[in-house]
This record gives sequence, C-alpha cells and structure tokens, in this order.
Amino acid sequence: MTLLRTLWVWLFGGVATMALSSLVLVGALFRANEKLYEWIARTWGRVVIWASGVHVEVQGRENLLMDRPQIVASNHQSWFDVFAIAGSLPKKFRFVAKEELGRIPIFGQAWNTAGHISVNRSDRVQAIRTLEHYGDLIRKDNSTIVIFPEGTRSWDGKLLPFKKGAFMLALHTHVDIVPTAVIGSRSVLKKGDWRIGKGRIIVRFGQPIPTVGYNEQNRDELIGLVRSQIEKMLEEAK
Repeated sequence: MTLLRTLWVWLFGGVATMALSSLVLVGALFRANEKLYEWIARTWGRVVIWASGVHVEVQGRENLLMDRPQIVASNHQSWFDVFAIAGSLPKKFRFVAKEELGRIPIFGQAWNTAGHISVNRSDRVQAIRTLEHYGDLIRKDNSTIVIFPEGTRSWDGKLLPFKKGAFMLALHTHVDIVPTAVIGSRSVLKKGDWRIGKGRIIVRFGQPIPTVGYNEQNRDELIGLVRSQIEKMLEEAK
C-alpha cells in the first residue's frame, strides 16, 4: 500500500507541478493578474496534499492579518511543510528558498515569475539586497513571506540552529513575525526518504511577534524569542 501511494503521489505531484508551472509561464506571456499566480501556488500545495491522502488541520489562522505584511517563520521537517503551508495561507504569500531551486527547468522559471524568492546564500550582500527588495513589495501589497530559519530540513524532527540571515528581512522592514509550527509532516515524508506515508499534519500559526526595536545588535534576542515560541508549540503537540 505504501509503495502504491508513493508512486501515485510522485506521479501525480510531478504532473501537477509541471502543469501548474506551465500555466504560470503562459499567464506571464499574457500579463496575467498576480492573483492567478497566488491561486496556482495555493492550488499546488492543496492538490499534492489531496493526492497523498493527508489531512491538514490549521490552527491560529486568525493570527494571519490580511491588512498588513507579515513574515511566517516555520520549523522544517519535510517537503510536505511547504505543501501544507502553501495550502493553508489565506493571503498572498512568497516563499524564500535557496537560489538552486530557481534553476530547475520550468519549475524554477515559474517560481521566479510568480514572485517567490531565490536567495544566494553564499553572497550575503546580494542576499540582503534581494530581501530588502521583497520587503518593499510586501509592505505595498500586505502579503506574507514564508521562511524556514533552520535553512534545511531536520533529520530527526528536532529544531536545528536558526540561521541569522533569515531574520535580516524582519530587521530591515520591521514586519511582524508569525512563529509557525508544522507538526506531523515528518511521518509523511522524512528527509532522505522517498516513501510517502500516512499522516495528519497540523499547521499552527502563533501570535505575531513585533520586530520594532530590534536591530543587528540585539538580533539574537529576536531569534531566541521566535525559536522559543516554535519550540513551545511543538512541545504542546506531543
């Protein structure tokens, strides 16, 4: 059963990803409204979740404010974190990912066209400029940026150290951070594995944390506060 589910999800997910990516590129040719890209990204997350048979429960949706920009900072255990969050956000959003993701044929072009963010982690100056550019954009359209401060998926589900660079956007824009815990995704797809398992995923959005008053000098305090809130939500789920 696991093998059949796995084959189905990889096949269906791959076809859906290429089809939706192609739709983004076609939309760009005709200068489509940005709402199309938002719908495609949300649909992408939802159809992969549907194909896997996983149930996603969203908690704390009221902490996502439609009338102001926010930064969602989440733990990262599985690729299904991305699908679950994408399908759960009720407002326009942009994911932050490493630059290599934007180089994948078709998908990478669609990723960049839809306004998601590819960051060159090896060039700190360029990375900061990129984030500052998108910081201006989210203030204009009250959208949300999704970051995974650990920088990569955890092998054992425990929180990895948070990378400081992930918080530069918050420090430069003073946009509130929404600490977010994704629970249960590792049972669906672990890092280093290809088999898709059964499971239930909880996406829990915490209370927004104001970033006004924080700067590079006291950045570690902000990082510690966000991390402690995510740890608390993960612990409460046990």
